[in-house]
Amino acid sequence: MEDGLPITLAPTSSTCPRCQALHNGRFYGPCEQCRQQLQETMGAAARHIEVAEYVPKMNVTPNAVATKDD
Repeated sequence: MEDGLPITLAPTSSTCPRCQALHNGRFYGPCEQCRQQLQETMGAAARHIEVAEYVPKMNVTPNAVATKDD
């Protein structure tokens, strides 16, 4: 790197934002126990949701030049 800061993905010690327990992980976030608890209580299977087709709103009326037949 040019800025002199090496990037490492080695586990580092951090505090869990939910339970404030120290844990080792590659990234900042909840510990393994909190992550498992979140998946059990908040997790849901992915599903496809039908959404109405987007139709742009016509805010401007075409002028005579735009609608002129050649």
